Parts: sequence; structure tokens; C-alpha cells
Amino acid sequence: MHNKSIKEIAKGLRCGDFSSVELTQLFLSRIKQHAQLNCYVTVTEELALKAARQADAKIAQGDTSLLTGIPIAQKDIFCTQGVKTSCGSKMLDNFIAPYNATVVEKLNAAGAVMLGKLNMDEFAMGSSNETSYYGPVKNPWHTNSVPGGSSGGSSAAVAARLSVCATGTDTGGSIRQPAAHCGITGLKPTYGRVSRFGMIAYASSLDQGGPMARSAEDTAILLQAMSGFDPKDSTSLDLPVPDYSAALDKDIKGLKIGLPKEFFGDGLNNDVALVIEKAIEEYKKLGAELKEVSMPNLKLAIPAYYVIAPAECSANLSRFDGVRFGHRCDNPQDLADLYTRSRGEGFGKEVKRRILMGTYALSAGYYDAYYLKAQKIRRLISDDFKKALSEVDVIMGPVAPTTAFGLGEKIDNPIEMYLSDIYTIAINLAGLPAMSLPIGFSEGKPVGLQIIGDYFAEDRLLNIAHQYQMVSDWHRQIPKGFE
Repeated sequence: MHNKSIKEIAKGLRCGDFSSVELTQLFLSRIKQHAQLNCYVTVTEELALKAARQADAKIAQGDTSLLTGIPIAQKDIFCTQGVKTSCGSKMLDNFIAPYNATVVEKLNAAGAVMLGKLNMDEFAMGSSNETSYYGPVKNPWHTNSVPGGSSGGSSAAVAARLSVCATGTDTGGSIRQPAAHCGITGLKPTYGRVSRFGMIAYASSLDQGGPMARSAEDTAILLQAMSGFDPKDSTSLDLPVPDYSAALDKDIKGLKIGLPKEFFGDGLNNDVALVIEKAIEEYKKLGAELKEVSMPNLKLAIPAYYVIAPAECSANLSRFDGVRFGHRCDNPQDLADLYTRSRGEGFGKEVKRRILMGTYALSAGYYDAYYLKAQKIRRLISDDFKKALSEVDVIMGPVAPTTAFGLGEKIDNPIEMYLSDIYTIAINLAGLPAMSLPIGFSEGKPVGLQIIGDYFAEDRLLNIAHQYQMVSDWHRQIPKGFE
């Protein structure tokens, strides 16, 4: 049962082949069996079985929602009422959310069964899932390697069949990069397509929630339930949500694919490049046309991002002061001591680094030199994408310069770690939708292909990914030992 797609599971539930309770018990058992991966921060066994019983009752009454009774898991950045929401940090280790994030509400309303909360880089700051207060997640394909980050718990859980699908968030590649490293499908929607209400903020102008699943078909079903206007989120887009599944089977003959020369230069691992080229050749066989495009300002994405994101992080994380919620130091001598020790004890090394970087960039005398200039560069990058997407339908390229690197390999070298997201960060700066799909392996580790589209083109991206998955089976591969 754990290898079936959402549609296959939904059919089995409705035909009475198995119940949601039986399905949920199977996944709960697998989570315990493979606890060494460290995917989950919290397993909500009692709540899951209660939701499964309710789902079975709905199905018996004729509920036809595809997600009714389907076990899923939430990244631990989404508030879940009555359940710990830690953001992978000691700062929120004791925080029990008093309300549900909109994404959680929508998936609950769709009848999904939440298995628990998934491990992540602390406050979504990291590319390897090694900054978590709860320890690193291990990649099921190669347990001495990272799963990617910050949604590493989500990608590893889906790849190891410890959940049918999962939610993730993407600030600079945190859905796409771990999806690539773990051989699953992940999509970052257009900024504003999925509500951020109840999603603990890292960088508010960049953060975006999205679906992570094994296939484009499952991803489309999950995105359908997650998307939509939310009056509680001022950045939410008041636009109708298309039927993402309806577009999957459209022919892609004549599709114009843009290949940025900046994506295929120095820095891209040769073996990874060969796997990507082979996938693009497959698209040619499906009738697509290739065109080289240029986006000269992409080289500025990393420095611009690492001014803007830390600046917003500095502002957002100022609320964690030991007064209202979160970690509070013992026996503070005065207010200054309370603030200093609570934040010093509650935040990890990488979060402190980014807070300091952001505070510096926003300080008097440096705002114009750094933050304002970075925002101007952001506009140039957005214009580059706009120009390229006026010439082609989608842009394709690598998700990451290498396959999953070893645990501990880059944790003490922040610059090298930041470069892990060199191909994904620019898309967040522009607010565009993009996704990663599995296309093969290099030395036994998964490789992902990134597809970038114009604003609100999620249905087109899913269609393009699905057509590839109809003629390949990379998305059906299972890590050894997790069959």
C-alpha cells in the first residue's frame, strides 16, 4: 500500500480493499521502523488514528475527495493546533500552536490524515537539514549524505515511503533542492498562490509553501488542496485556482524550452550535467524545441539573496525574545539579560549568523549600500526572467550543482553551503513558480531537473513534468531497504 499513488490509494479506500485506519497504522509502523532517518520531530499517532477513523466514516457516506483518508505529513514550520510547532529550533521546542495554519486547515478539510511534523533546518535556514536542533535528517538513498534543506524531513519521508506526500516551504530552493537530492517531485508555486498564514516566517517576501510528492500527478492533487485566496494573508493572490490535474495529459509537442547558458557553465558537476542533458533529449523526442537564452544578472542572485533574506529574517525573528512565547532563560537579572540569554540559548549558529548579517545590512549607513542595492538587483533578475520567458515557454536546468553531499561536509563552510542553492535562489527573488523532478542518478544518488515557468503557470509545469514521467520511471524508484 505504501508504494501506491494518491489515486490508487483513494480507489482502494473506496473499493474497501483497505481502510484509512489500516493505511495509517502501516505508515506509523514504517515511521517507527525507520526512525534512524530522523525525518519526524513529532509523530501524532493518536490524532492520526482519530482522523483516519473519521475519514473511513466519510468514505462510507460517499465522500469523493481524493485526499480523504490519505496519510500526509506537515513540515514543522506550519502551525498545528495543539501540536508542537518547533521550526527545528530550541527557541520553539516548547511551543504548542494555538491555531492551524491555513495550509493545515485546507488539508484537514480535504480529509487528509496528518501523521506528524517533519524535521527541517532551523527556521528554514540551511541547505542540508543539519542546522536542526533535533539533529540532521539522513538521505534514504545514501544515509551518510544529506537530504537537502530546509525541507529535508519532507523529502526524505516521501522518498522512504514514511508518508504518501508532504508539505514543504521554499525561500531559496528549500522544496526543489531536497526534492532533487531525494529523488522525488517538489513544486514551489508562484509567490502568493499558497497562503503563508500560520507558516512561521523566515523571509516574508521570499517564503512560499508548496507540495512534495513522488510524482507530478500526486503533486498536482496536493497543490490543488493547498492553493487559494486567504484573506488572513495580505500577500495571498485573489485568483481562481485551476484544475491542476486536468492539464496533466496535454500534449507538449512544440513546447519551447529555454536553456540558460549561465546554468551550464563552470560549477556544474559533469556527471550531473550529463544526466540533465539526457532528460532534455527525452523532451526533444516528445516534440519540444530547444533554445539557448541568456540571463546575465543571475550571477548576482547569491549576493542579493544573502542581503535580502537575512535582513527580513532579522526583522521576523525579533519577536522571539523570551517574553511572550518560546525559549526563556532561567533567572534573568533584568530585561537586557532576558533578551540576550534567551536569544543566545534559543537560536542556533546559522540563525545567529543570518540575524547578524541582516541587522548589519539594515543598520544606519549601510541600508542604501546593501539592502537597497540588493533590491535593485532583484528587479534586474526579475527582468531577465521576464525577457527569457517572452521567448520560450519554460526554462530548464539543474536544481543543484552536485548530488547530495556528505553529512558534515559543508556545515563549517557557510559560503560553500550557500552555493548549493545557486540555481534556485533567483526564482524566489523573481517570485516565479518552479519545480524539481527526478531524472536519473549519478553514482547512486538522485539528480533533479528544474523547470521554471511564468507567473501562475503551475499547471503547465505539472503537465510538462507528468509527460516526462509517463515515459520514464525515475519517480518510481525506491531506496534500498525502504521497499
